[in-house]
Amino acid sequence: MSTKSFIVYLLSGFCFAVLYALFLVHNHQNPSFSLSSSSSSSTSSRYGSGTDKIWPELEPSWKLVLATVIGFFGSAFGTVGGVGGGGIFVPMLNLILGFDTKSAAALSKCMIMAASASSVWYNLRVAHPTKEVPILDYDLALLFQPMLMLGITVGVTLSVVFPFWLITILIIILFIGTSLRSFHKGIKMWKIESFVKNESVRRTALVDCHEESKTVQIDTQNEPLIPKQEKTTRQILCMNLKWKRILVLLVVWLSFLLIQIIKNEVEVCGVWYWVLFGLQFPVALLVFGFEAVKLYKDHKSRMGTGSIEYICEASIEWSARSLAFCAICGIVGGIVGGLLGSGGGFILGPLLLEIGVMPQIASATATFVMMFSSSLSVFEFYILKRFPIPYALYLMAVSILAGFWGQFFVRRLVAFLGRASVIVFILSVVIFASALTMGIVGIEKSITMMHNHEFIGFLGFCST
Repeated sequence: MSTKSFIVYLLSGFCFAVLYALFLVHNHQNPSFSLSSSSSSSTSSRYGSGTDKIWPELEPSWKLVLATVIGFFGSAFGTVGGVGGGGIFVPMLNLILGFDTKSAAALSKCMIMAASASSVWYNLRVAHPTKEVPILDYDLALLFQPMLMLGITVGVTLSVVFPFWLITILIIILFIGTSLRSFHKGIKMWKIESFVKNESVRRTALVDCHEESKTVQIDTQNEPLIPKQEKTTRQILCMNLKWKRILVLLVVWLSFLLIQIIKNEVEVCGVWYWVLFGLQFPVALLVFGFEAVKLYKDHKSRMGTGSIEYICEASIEWSARSLAFCAICGIVGGIVGGLLGSGGGFILGPLLLEIGVMPQIASATATFVMMFSSSLSVFEFYILKRFPIPYALYLMAVSILAGFWGQFFVRRLVAFLGRASVIVFILSVVIFASALTMGIVGIEKSITMMHNHEFIGFLGFCST
C-alpha cells in the first residue's frame, strides 16, 4: 500500500461513513428513536449514560488480576510502539472491570500518562543509535505537540455531537488502515535489514578468505541498530535533556491546561466559552508556525550549501506542502485521541515512521509528545472528578512498571537481533488489536442502542 493509496483509502472511507450517517439519520428520524427511560436504563446499566458513574470497588478478584495482566502488556507494547494503548484499555476497563464508558476513557488517559512518563524516563537514559544527538527529536515534538493538543480539544467536542456508531466505524477504518500500512513498512525494513546482514556476513567471509590482503575494508555504516554504550548514563541524560525546548513544550501545555480549567467554569456555548475555545487556535498555530518556519529555513539553507544531512530525524523535504500535511495529521491524530480516549499516538507513531524517522526515535518522540497530551486530559478529568483515585493510582502503578520494563526488554531484543523493525511490527499489532477490541465493543453497543430504539443521529452540542 503506497502513501497515495493509503490517503485515498482513508479519505474515501471517512467520506462514505459520514455520508452514510447522514443518509441513515434522514431516513430513520422519527419519534420511535427518541431516548426512552426504559431503554436508557438498560443500556446505562452496562455502559453508563452521560451522567451515570459506575465505579466498582478496588478489591482482589479474578477480574482485577486479568485487567492487571492486560493493562501491563498493553502499556508495555503500546509505549514501545509509541501509540499508548488506549484502544485496549477502554474496552478492558469497560467490559472486564465494569466501568462506564466515560470513566473508562478517563482511567485510560491515566494509564497512558503513567506509561508514557515511565518510558520517557527510560529513553532519556538511552543514547541515539547512530548520531551524537538526543534520542528525542525536539523539532518534531514542537511541530506536532501543539496541533495534537488542539485536535484533542476538538475531538472531545465532536465526541459529544457524533453518534457512537459513527465514531466506531471511523475508528475501525483508521486503525485497520494504519495497522496495515505500518505492517507493510515493517516488512520493507525487515528485508533491508536482512540484506544488510547478508552483506555483512559476505564481507566478513571475504576478509577471512583473504587475511593477507590489507586493502579490504568493512563498511560499518549500517550498524546503527545497536545503541552505543561508550558514554555514561549521566552524560547521555545531559545530552538528551534540552531544557529550552522542554520549557516551550511546558508553556504550551500550561496554556492549554489553563484554558481548559477556565472553560469548564463558564456556561457551555456562552460567549466566554467560545472565546476561550478560540484562544486555543492561536496558541497552537503560533508554536507550530515558529517551528515550521525554522525547519523550512534550515532546509533551504542546507540545500543552498549542498548539505545532504537531515535537519531532524525525518527524511523528507520540509516544504510548505509537507508542513501543511504534518499540521493536518497532527490535528487528525488529536481528534482521534479525543474521540477514543487515547493520547493521539495511533496517528503520530505511524506518521513518524512514514516521514522517515527511525523506529527507535519515532517510538521515543511519539511517547514524549503523548505524555503531554494525555496528562492534559488527566488533569481536566481530575478537576471534573471523572475517575476514582484508588483505581487510578493502582492502574498508574501498573503502567509505570510496564512502560519501563517494556522499553527495557524490547530495546534489548532490538540490540540482540539487530532489527529495529521489531518496533514497527509491535506498533502494527497494537493498532490492529485496538481496532478489534474497539470495533467489537462499539458494534455491540451500537446494536444495543438500536435495539432499544435510542436516538442514533447527530446530537446538538449545546443541547447536550
